[in-house]
Amino acid sequence: MRIYLRILMVVAALSLGTLFFFPMWKIYLEAPQYPEGLELHIWINKLGGSSDHVLQNFNILNHYIGMEAIHPESFAELKYIPYIVIFFMVTGVIVGLLGRRNLVLYWVILLAVAGAVGIADFYWWLYKFGTNLDPTAPIKVPGMTYIPPLLGHKALLNFNALSLPAWGSIGIFLAIVIGGLVYLLSRRKINST
Repeated sequence: MRIYLRILMVVAALSLGTLFFFPMWKIYLEAPQYPEGLELHIWINKLGGSSDHVLQNFNILNHYIGMEAIHPESFAELKYIPYIVIFFMVTGVIVGLLGRRNLVLYWVILLAVAGAVGIADFYWWLYKFGTNLDPTAPIKVPGMTYIPPLLGHKALLNFNALSLPAWGSIGIFLAIVIGGLVYLLSRRKINST
């Protein structure tokens, strides 16, 4: 593999580092009680927000509709995702240094699968929180579930929820795209000498 492709592969691996500096997902919630909106940031190792009390305010709203409270320690994923990201960064750099085309493909596929599993896990948590409601909640609408959107906008009673990838997700996208380009550009011509 040519040197510029090896460098690109290392860049692909290191682009995952954005996940340590930016949240990977954001959920924006607008409610009559919070007309300015609440913005929950999901990082690879923590939950935060646009202000210090965002998580507390989310939990206050969730209480009214019977959702369980969101506690960062409830998500085991926040403990091991940083190690998964480091694994992909280190193995991606090694693949770049080795310069083996087939290893690039395996790395890209494995990263894409890990990303898909992460999105499925995220949806499972949204589904769990939105359907496992307390029957004694102050606000009850028979047959109503409150599953926040995985991606995009959704109206839930008088709440508006918007869920979007954040800046950290760009690192995952870049890693997959650049790694895929490295694989495609590294094809050897059959008749070359």
